[in-house]
Amino acid sequence: MKDWKQFFKDKRIRVIDHSDPEALGTAMASFAVDDTLCESIGRCGDESACRFWVHNNTVVLGIIDSRLPAVDDAVAFLEEKGFDVVVRNSGGLAVVLDQDVLNFSFIVPDLPEMGIHSGYELMTAFVQDMYKDLTDQIEAFEVVGSYCPGDYDLSIGGKKFAGISQRRVKKGIAVQIYICVRGSGATRAKLVRDFYGKGRSIDDERFAYPDVEPDTMRSLSELVDVELTVEDSKVRVLRLLGDVEYTDLSGEELAVFEKRMAQMIERNQKALK
Repeated sequence: MKDWKQFFKDKRIRVIDHSDPEALGTAMASFAVDDTLCESIGRCGDESACRFWVHNNTVVLGIIDSRLPAVDDAVAFLEEKGFDVVVRNSGGLAVVLDQDVLNFSFIVPDLPEMGIHSGYELMTAFVQDMYKDLTDQIEAFEVVGSYCPGDYDLSIGGKKFAGISQRRVKKGIAVQIYICVRGSGATRAKLVRDFYGKGRSIDDERFAYPDVEPDTMRSLSELVDVELTVEDSKVRVLRLLGDVEYTDLSGEELAVFEKRMAQMIERNQKALK
């Protein structure tokens, strides 16, 4: 699914802009919104959505992170540093969000052509086109030593600046990316490294937690030597998508959101006790 233009052709594209960090408050709401959109878009094959989201100092954990031997100490460490801590409902491990990290999601119908890797490939090709005026060196492969490593880490010269995840809900797919637009990627990575140290990840033989090396991570601004912003990156997304319709959740979606939000709150209460 590398031809993202063909995929979006003839589809109505909704844009939901939650890039104001105050729009939703906790990042739990962002995952609830994406699940809600999966449900509504999954019911029709000719619609898709792009949702922007930004959250102030937040560390989003995977469910495995919540099982660290000393998770209480690790969470307390992050909170003392001024970070909110949220456990996501999709796969992956700890990532750092702040005002210079743009998240956006493509929510698309789970069509027959959408194989397990298709969403990742679609997002990779899209981001390569987003920044093609600045670089043709964006690659997708696992950057060992980064936080939340995976096959679709996006990097330049082996330094990771973005990561992609995917969640399927009721015939809808949310392909989610975080892009460290500016700031210090190594500083964010050091925070995650210290989180795992406080959580005694090295003592846990059940799971393989990443051995985070801060030097493996950068922001995109650092890598291309251009001072980029979240707003600039949003403009790049919208320019590529072309004709879009700005909306927000409405009608039945609001009721579904309330249900999904309650599930997220319950998940976090159980995971973090």
